[in-house]
Amino acid sequence: MENSKTQTLAYVLDGLMRRYSERVPDVRKVSNAMIAEGIIDEVSEIENDHVAFRTMGVPQLGIQSFEKIFLHLGYEKRDFFNFEGKKLNAFWFSPPETNGRSSAFPRIFVSELRVDDLSETAQKIIKSYTDEVKSDPVDALDLNDGAAIDEFLHRPLWRTPSWNDYETLLKESEYAAWVIFNRYYLNHYTISVHNLKDGYNTIQQFNDFLEKIGVKLNDAGGKIKISPDGGLLQSSTVAEMIEAEFADGSTHQISGSYVEFAERKILPQFANIPLNKIERIHRRDGFETGNADKIFESTFTSQTMKAEMEM
Repeated sequence: MENSKTQTLAYVLDGLMRRYSERVPDVRKVSNAMIAEGIIDEVSEIENDHVAFRTMGVPQLGIQSFEKIFLHLGYEKRDFFNFEGKKLNAFWFSPPETNGRSSAFPRIFVSELRVDDLSETAQKIIKSYTDEVKSDPVDALDLNDGAAIDEFLHRPLWRTPSWNDYETLLKESEYAAWVIFNRYYLNHYTISVHNLKDGYNTIQQFNDFLEKIGVKLNDAGGKIKISPDGGLLQSSTVAEMIEAEFADGSTHQISGSYVEFAERKILPQFANIPLNKIERIHRRDGFETGNADKIFESTFTSQTMKAEMEM
């Protein structure tokens, strides 16, 4: 049974990554450049540190709905995060072990907008869409069917928003605007840089490589976000702009998804273990509110407009 769950999980993650790679040109741009530079021989060598999803915190959706998929497939719910200014809650989920060893599957980070904390105008707009979902849609899914889960994660849950509604939300919560259009599309995946070859295996070295190939980095709070304990260092690209068609037939450039990069330091108690014996359990785990708060801004206009002006 566990083996079939592993296969289902692999199918779901492959489906997510396939569509995400097609939609976010920076994914292939970075991996192709890594091959050309000799950092890796093939894409399968990249360790995916984590993937992230955004949701609307309403009764029939949000984290409590979304998490059922991955809890069923063996993930374990971990720490809670509160992003006060952005009005978001989040949890991260650790992946199941495979063959009794550190998992090859990514961690999952799921956030939700506290819709009831927004203005009445924003709440009314959001609920006019999310109220179309009458009951928790995950309850109707066969969670052992990878194809059904994959299809669900890429299907609209509500009607396409109007440009006016999107713009109104954008002024109050850029997160809300992103979710109302993009829904459950993969928000980002994350390359583990600490497992790369020497010369590229720190976040600073990898950022230098990214900028050399013309990748625009999110500089909110600095290009490198560092946890207070110094154990988790992260950076990210600025979100790709996508051509979006709205309900009124108009098309506009809006924020899509992005790519993240993470360096997890070896924990002090494992400093004497030979490098070739180091596994995930020996490195700094989890996430950091301060880091994630700034990473969220990869899709914000403060970053995307800056990137557009530099082009």
